[in-house]
Amino acid sequence: MAKRATKNIPTYRRQRKRNRGLFGWLWRVVLGLFVLSIAWVAIYRFIPPPITATMIGDLVAGRGLKKDWMSLNEMDRDMVRAAIAAEDGKFCQHSGFDWDAISDAARRNASGGRIRGGSTISQQAAKNTFLWQGGGYFRKGVEAYFTFLIEHLWGKRRIMEVYLNVAETGIGTYGANAGAQRYFGHDADALSPTEAARIAAVLPLPKQRGAIAPKGFTRSYGNTIAARIGQVRRDGLDACVYKGSTAPKDKAPPPSTKPSQLPGEEYETATPPPPEASVDETPIEETPGLTEPNSVEASSTNAAAAPVEPAPEPTEPVTQPPEENPQPPGQ
Repeated sequence: MAKRATKNIPTYRRQRKRNRGLFGWLWRVVLGLFVLSIAWVAIYRFIPPPITATMIGDLVAGRGLKKDWMSLNEMDRDMVRAAIAAEDGKFCQHSGFDWDAISDAARRNASGGRIRGGSTISQQAAKNTFLWQGGGYFRKGVEAYFTFLIEHLWGKRRIMEVYLNVAETGIGTYGANAGAQRYFGHDADALSPTEAARIAAVLPLPKQRGAIAPKGFTRSYGNTIAARIGQVRRDGLDACVYKGSTAPKDKAPPPSTKPSQLPGEEYETATPPPPEASVDETPIEETPGLTEPNSVEASSTNAAAAPVEPAPEPTEPVTQPPEENPQPPGQ
């Protein structure tokens, strides 16, 4: 049977056939990416992510890579509390997105000044694990998609576990355990509230902040986080992380020792450089879902966790009270 000549097919029918072929190809690509993304997230539900885009960037830039995975069964609970106190006070309440924080960030950004985000720990875990750093609406959209997936395929405990193991805690350093080794010379299985708070304070700008002897914003922010750890403990704001499992017992941290050299130390100075001026000059804001401790109980509970700087000496002379029964002039 003779093959039908293509030239005898009307032009509009040939165009329709090509369009169907193009749409069919695009549909297969989208479906394939959808299936691949679900499989990717499902695999990381059970195995630690081997590498991320940010880690690859450090390797390419020659800053090295140091990471040491630690499960939540071993990690000090104060590290979890510090992350919640610093980043997401409603972690156990939302389903991946804190709409109040997002709306508040949108209002602040619309008024001008430094751009601020309203990302939850779930969103940050999705970004750090599957995507790249930087803004942009496209990345934000993909981030929202992966946030939805991990909330439904991982659950809160796994989200926190992955977040605390892939978050950047220093130059070429990833995870709370590697950060504790870098700054304090011991593992994250035993952290003081101050140590956990200082690691959490470094998270927003890990390449510009240091947790060994922080100054300025990082020091004051770390003290604020340390004070909030007590509220997270009292209010059970980390309960969802340990639901159905046994939380690790609190252990006293060993004395801090000088850590061994880690990748990227040659890029740092003895005194870590300060954060950007816009960050350093910004007043510390309350974490959504948390309030500043102002009760006597909160003050006594957190006195050891949040050391208070000594008050400066008064600069104005103190006026002496008048003497009793002053003698009249001339007597």
